[in-house]
Amino acid sequence: MNVFERRESEVRSYSRRWPAVFTRAGGSWLHTPDDTPYLDFFAGAGTLNYGHNDPTLKRALIAYLENDGVTHALDMWTDARADLLETLESRILAPRGLDYKVVFPGPSGANAVEAALKLVRKVTGRQWVVHFANAFHGMTLGALSVNGNPAVRGSAGIPLAYRAEIPFDDRCSDVGNLKERLAASDGGLAGTAAVIVETVQAEGGMNVARVEWLRELAAVCRQHGILLVVDDIQMGCGRTGSFFSFEEAGIVPDVVCVSKGISGYGLPMALTLIRPELDVWRPAEHNGTFRGFNPAFVTAAEAMRTYWSDDALATSVRIKGGRIAAGLEQIAAAYPEARLATLGRGLARGLQTPSGETADQVSAAAFQHGLLVETCGPDGEVVKLMPPLTVTNGDIDLALEILDASVKSALAAAAVRA
Repeated sequence: MNVFERRESEVRSYSRRWPAVFTRAGGSWLHTPDDTPYLDFFAGAGTLNYGHNDPTLKRALIAYLENDGVTHALDMWTDARADLLETLESRILAPRGLDYKVVFPGPSGANAVEAALKLVRKVTGRQWVVHFANAFHGMTLGALSVNGNPAVRGSAGIPLAYRAEIPFDDRCSDVGNLKERLAASDGGLAGTAAVIVETVQAEGGMNVARVEWLRELAAVCRQHGILLVVDDIQMGCGRTGSFFSFEEAGIVPDVVCVSKGISGYGLPMALTLIRPELDVWRPAEHNGTFRGFNPAFVTAAEAMRTYWSDDALATSVRIKGGRIAAGLEQIAAAYPEARLATLGRGLARGLQTPSGETADQVSAAAFQHGLLVETCGPDGEVVKLMPPLTVTNGDIDLALEILDASVKSALAAAAVRA
């Protein structure tokens, strides 16, 4: 691993948490050169929704490349692009009664957010965007401006203006105070172009918004001409069960940002979905060299056909999510003095620990036992579980067993320090 330390920037992070070289992967498993297996409950931070090297998607990708399919085309028309749009329309949008036009903003979730922020200001003529405490929307300047973590936002190195923060759903307060909070925020109701929200704050600590709260938010926005942007980058594409995480609430956002799991294979791809009447872009007003990465279109379309032609995967995600939630509840109940709490929805789950240090120790112990889990939350205090949606029940049980042992060792170490 000398070359990494010698040549790679100090900005690297995940390789510090999991100091191993990985050579191959399949399903929910990664392997090192000596074939040591690691159970992956990180899944590319939610990118690998169908696991590593899904066989069906791999065959589609290999066939496309072997037939000399177009790899790079910016926004020129290709058969892969047409197939993606037609499949998105027939398998995802039409069955849900959704009517969105598709912006190809570039290859990352931050690109999707940047496009959304530019568009809502252009459409409304307003400047302010409201975001929520503990939100995470990306690391580029526009996306940083609507991040709810001050330390992350501060990494911009310059003041980030025309953004206002209000509290996320705390599951206790009356949802009816959203209008008052928006009115009192910088920009106010008349000057706010949009509200950007995650239905589940993943990086923020696996905080789940109530459906009643989301409905009230949508209603207030609609009443005052404020556009509602749902950042579904990490929670979309089935992570919570339904393809879009907002479906349970029965709301229709004006703009939806998707990335991570949308390509299905870990290939870089992002989409910004917009209501047709919001499509006021001039040609090339928002563009990027890698907004036409056709191999990602191929796997994305194949993933939609394979996994979203019926409700089987959505049902499975809910059942397996319940299995993990029950296991986490058992772990929390086994250590009442630690006041552990379970969080999340679908196959996005978290175990809240007493501190970031404890959560880090749980993650480190899990790695020593062959399980990859990261941490999240304002202070990194939540152990985060994001397995592939196709994870087996056996792998879930093994992960919970390792996690239980890891929590036990971390809490014992904390007791010794105390």
